[in-house]
Amino acid sequence: MAECLPVMIQGTHSDAGKSILVTALCRIYADEGYRTAPFKSQNMALNSYITTDGKEIGRAQGVQAEAAGTPATTWMNPILIKPSGDHNSQIVVHGKPFKNMKAGEYREDFYEKGLKLIEESYNRLAAEFERIVIEGAGSPAEINLNDRELVNMSVAKMAKAPVVLVGDIDKGGVFASLAGTLQLLEPEDRKRVIGVIINKFRGDRELLEPGLDWFEKYTGLPVLGVIPHIPNLNIEAEDSLALEHQTVAGEVDKEIDIAVICYPRVSNFTDADPLVKEPDCQVRFVRTINELGKPDLVILPGSKNTLSDMQWLQTSGMAEQVMLLAETACVIGICGGYQMLGRQLEDPDEVESSSKRITGLGLIKEMSTVLLKSKKTVLSRGKARYGKHNMPVSGYEIHMGISSYTSKENDFFIELDSGEKDGYISPDGRLIGTYFHGIFENDQFRSILVNELRQAKGLPPFYSRPAYNQIKEEAFSRLAETVKTHLNMDLLEEEITKYQMKVRGRTAK
Repeated sequence: MAECLPVMIQGTHSDAGKSILVTALCRIYADEGYRTAPFKSQNMALNSYITTDGKEIGRAQGVQAEAAGTPATTWMNPILIKPSGDHNSQIVVHGKPFKNMKAGEYREDFYEKGLKLIEESYNRLAAEFERIVIEGAGSPAEINLNDRELVNMSVAKMAKAPVVLVGDIDKGGVFASLAGTLQLLEPEDRKRVIGVIINKFRGDRELLEPGLDWFEKYTGLPVLGVIPHIPNLNIEAEDSLALEHQTVAGEVDKEIDIAVICYPRVSNFTDADPLVKEPDCQVRFVRTINELGKPDLVILPGSKNTLSDMQWLQTSGMAEQVMLLAETACVIGICGGYQMLGRQLEDPDEVESSSKRITGLGLIKEMSTVLLKSKKTVLSRGKARYGKHNMPVSGYEIHMGISSYTSKENDFFIELDSGEKDGYISPDGRLIGTYFHGIFENDQFRSILVNELRQAKGLPPFYSRPAYNQIKEEAFSRLAETVKTHLNMDLLEEEITKYQMKVRGRTAK
């Protein structure tokens, strides 16, 4: 087997574009015939991905594995941190909940265990793959945290990986952030950096050239590429920072208006992504009742703290507005959003919240939910009932509760292949609740749903709808081609090889 060559992408700050560049390199190396895997030692995110063996990892690493054409495993993201509020987070280790911890406790008590997990995971990947593209988190220049960090230079050192530093020019001050980050690194860590990438560029490259020349002379490092801003990329976002860029304003040329409720602990909001791609759908992520308006469809997405977010719905006035909209609009709740549709939510063991009981929206009057200590994480398949249709659907479940009904006979939404029943659908199809994340990725269901919304507005059906998997594949190819065009791949390869020769004590032939 060929020797594994790693490269690590770090950024000057969060949301610099690390995840997207890792995704691009995963596809580029895979297209070149290398067995390729992504790796992120520790991910803090509320968007999850379920592996084929029913384990939970960061959604970004799942997407990166898809780009690399390899099944996602927990070795690619051994530690997932899911913030749940009050400085508490659920620590997920190799896809299963380990413990709820505060930041200080995690830093002091988990550090040694984390190092061991990370090294074991990386070595497993290195034994199987020829290329590993490693993603850092935040910035490597967080000097208050660097003595016990588990995700940036400590990982580069462990993996003997060269580092490429990424700066986001769209936010301004890119040369200062790149140069400043380099200056704050320890000398040994500074030597790991083989070059920089300027990301999300929108201007005239010629006007940037003097700055590039200055930077290379000042730092002695090459600018490996200037990657342009890529609009409408159609690749799922890493975490809730991406929601800051989402629209809240309607578009007059879109006939179907969809509002996704953004409560404080929203999770797996990427469930709505397939609807964003529909040509006649305007998807808005709303945070206040003033933004809500009168949509055709309201989506209550998942939540990492369902009781607290249900309380937020009530105190913000959003709950009352959603109940009013349910009289005229379609309402769909997914996972935590499904639980909120019921009569009551209970958390007797304080799994997510100190509030042990809270009243739900009551739109599904016969349903109540009890949160449990154990988490269900599984890929699921079944048949969904929607009007006259009975169609195959697939998705994934991530939840720590059981929803039950006072009547044994209820209007279930999906019959699983196992024979179990999932969710709820009202007789008129205007109220749906389900534990199925990814439900809108099912092309047939999505098409029928949107056409039903059109019919309710007196609009003719629209049958020429995109296949979601095809959209994703086209996005991966477009991303890879753009990055290849604007990144000096030959120079990157030369610098990676040169670094490996140095750390492994070899000389170039």
